[in-house]
Amino acid sequence: MSRTLPFRTAPPVLSVKARAVPIVSTMLGSMLPLMLPVIAEAPVVPPFGLMVLLAWRLLRPGFWAVWAPLPLGFFDDLASGQPVGSAMLSWTVAFLAIEVSERTLLWRDYLQDWFVAALAIAGCMAAGYVFALFAGGAAPMVSVVLQIVASILVFPAVARLCARLDVWRLR
Repeated sequence: MSRTLPFRTAPPVLSVKARAVPIVSTMLGSMLPLMLPVIAEAPVVPPFGLMVLLAWRLLRPGFWAVWAPLPLGFFDDLASGQPVGSAMLSWTVAFLAIEVSERTLLWRDYLQDWFVAALAIAGCMAAGYVFALFAGGAAPMVSVVLQIVASILVFPAVARLCARLDVWRLR
């Protein structure tokens, strides 16, 4: 008696626009602090690249591969001036933590996504602070805490922007 394998359907083929919009928007988010006409001694601009990446990850869980933060984090390290490897490591750890949390949760809502993003933002920014200290940077921790709070408060707007981009990219 022969065994037959269950019928599997092929994954949907996405257009170039549908594949490129999340990647390009994350890269533009990493470059946004360079484009803003802000000159400050303390960090005041949120890490938009990280926030866009997290918004896309929470909006479309199956879109990103687990290794996707590595090249995007490398690009962010180059664009932001952080020590090379800091965003690569912290963003990948955040992605893995989100993967683990998704396996334990039965359902998610907006507040849970915001809480998960807040933890990821705080963890990545604290890790970036520690990497900068090891590389010889010196900044008061209070300024980084203020930047973390500002980033957490701005995240819903970034998530909303990514949701609008998602509608546009799938048309």
